Amino acid sequence: MAARVAAFVSLVAICSLGLAATARADSWNFDVRLDGKPIGTHRFIVDGPAEARVVTSTAAFDVKLLGITVFRYRHEARERWRGDCLQEIRSSTDDDGKPVQVDRRLDPAALAASTATGTAGESTCFMSYAYWHPALIRQQRLLNPQTGEMDEVRIERLPDASIPVGGRDVDASRWRITSTATSTSTSTSTSSGKPASARQVLTLWRDRADGRWIGLDAQVKGDRALTYRLP
Repeated sequence: MAARVAAFVSLVAICSLGLAATARADSWNFDVRLDGKPIGTHRFIVDGPAEARVVTSTAAFDVKLLGITVFRYRHEARERWRGDCLQEIRSSTDDDGKPVQVDRRLDPAALAASTATGTAGESTCFMSYAYWHPALIRQQRLLNPQTGEMDEVRIERLPDASIPVGGRDVDASRWRITSTATSTSTSTSTSSGKPASARQVLTLWRDRADGRWIGLDAQVKGDRALTYRLP
């Protein structure tokens, strides 16, 4: 379970939470649950104007069994964006005692060349798993903030549904995101040395009224449900 929980968290670790070109900081705080039981929180902050946006996130999870902690996860990350393009990423993760570090400045040309499906003339602007961004659902590759890898993704629209947000049911749009890490890491940092993350399937929720990101789901090992919800 630990590996799949960590893989899921890696997909959400650096998501910023606003699109307006404003210097006002915005922050969202997700409650994180495993099979409906609280295991921790994940906080995201976006600050600065669009051309110099800084995104930070902090996650802390503790999975317990009979009062004993059986899995512990800590993650801190910082991203720098220019417009809609990721420029730099730094993250530090304690994955149940296994340290993972990423310190990477993106070279768009090198990224395009190193991606298995990259072709001449493609955009050299890349995103991380930025669920806040309207263009995310049109992406085919996203940078995984925990591993520093470029993941290939397939994103499909699902039927609309509703989820609880702030004590009320909210009509929401849904997308399925299927990811597979396929490229070789070119990160300049040290890392755990583990192979690329396994295939992961997520459900992204956005408020139908304004497109705001309001939730994320994943099935982890043992068919357990990991969820992010706003209190």
